[in-house]
Amino acid sequence: MATYTFDVFSSLDGFGSATDEWTGYWGKQGPELLEHRADLFGEEQLMVFGPDTYRMFSGFFLSGEEFGDIWTRRMSAMRKVVVSRSMTPDEPLSWPNTTLMRGDAVEVVARLKEESDIPLRSHGSLRMNHALMAAGLVDRVQVTIFPVITGITGRAPVFGGAADFDLDLLETRTLDGRTEQLVYAPQLHSPRPR
Repeated sequence: MATYTFDVFSSLDGFGSATDEWTGYWGKQGPELLEHRADLFGEEQLMVFGPDTYRMFSGFFLSGEEFGDIWTRRMSAMRKVVVSRSMTPDEPLSWPNTTLMRGDAVEVVARLKEESDIPLRSHGSLRMNHALMAAGLVDRVQVTIFPVITGITGRAPVFGGAADFDLDLLETRTLDGRTEQLVYAPQLHSPRPR
């Protein structure tokens, strides 16, 4: 069975993005982070996106915005699946190498994990990945924490609305002396009987 990694960027206070001038890496990307990301995306993987994240990334592609980092160019070239119940079959899939799989994300990803001969990875797609974690389909949660607090401008709480999980730490890495990458194996938390 293929492994599935939920890969997400976060501020220290748990937001996936921010308003104003802070975008992407919050201006804190360094050479070690970018090289490590390029290595992560150097192996073949099947990228899995929810419809909103897919539209955002494909919008970058359509606008002619350069995927300036090696890892984003590699991600752009990989095979991609967008999982959606709301997208219509005739909605254009403008990002190359993309397939639409209509249906419930839990059912689609369970099938992909069984059928795929390469690892699965999702970058972003928060709501979809919350549901996949709750269903026990996420093998690794990879959180890259940037050295910023976005108490005023923070948007998209990375785990806001997710269930409760116990996490087993599998790997930790400091990049450029300031950015932390943490990799966990999640397990749905069972509350104590009361």
